Amino acid sequence: MEAFFAGGAVEALLVAAVFALAGLVKGVTGMGLPTVSVSLLALWMTPAAAAALLVMPSLVTNLAQCRGPALRRLASRLWPMWAALAVSLVVAPDLSAVSPIDTRIALGAVLVVYGLVGLRRPELPPVPPGERWIGALVGAATGVVTASTAVFVLPMVPYLQALRLDRDGTVQALGLSFMVATLALAVRIGRDETHAVLTGMSVVALAAALAGLALGTAARARIGAATFQRALFAMFVLLGAVNLWRGA
Repeated sequence: MEAFFAGGAVEALLVAAVFALAGLVKGVTGMGLPTVSVSLLALWMTPAAAAALLVMPSLVTNLAQCRGPALRRLASRLWPMWAALAVSLVVAPDLSAVSPIDTRIALGAVLVVYGLVGLRRPELPPVPPGERWIGALVGAATGVVTASTAVFVLPMVPYLQALRLDRDGTVQALGLSFMVATLALAVRIGRDETHAVLTGMSVVALAAALAGLALGTAARARIGAATFQRALFAMFVLLGAVNLWRGA
């Protein structure tokens, strides 16, 4: 049993609690599983180790979100971002390999910025449909950020919001983009061979995420989405500040 949990029963319980909460957030809001899980896991493990645990839950929970009638239209518009994201995430160097800065500082900075943007909700200018090069730049930047933090929200999520898609299209676009990012992250982890994607602990994480997702989906109609999201973004700011302090 100890070998299965790889880090002991206590760590397995902590991992299960983190992914249950992350799954609940995704069930309520349609996103947030990678950000919540990595920001919490980074309190006691490296972002790289957290990324390895994230791959299976992220892939499975995003499958349903990828389905929808707008697949061809979204692929035609978003493929430059997806391609640039995948390539840059796979080949970008780790921050720790090219800089003395602790990766927790990078993760903390991303969480604080993302949380503040979510709390302020600035009105972003719309992105013209023909400006695909903007998407390519956004994808490349997101890949570089994800390579060091395992969080793929900046600048990708604000960019998708700036596309002014309808609600269903936005949900599907987020699911497809997160799937591309997760697959590229899996390739990066597999190439590095430092951490394994499929382990006993990742099975624990997947089961907990699915349970949290089911609970969050059931509770979605009973929870005020706006209040819940503001609390979530405030939590990101707090966790980002903690990671900045620990990495300093």
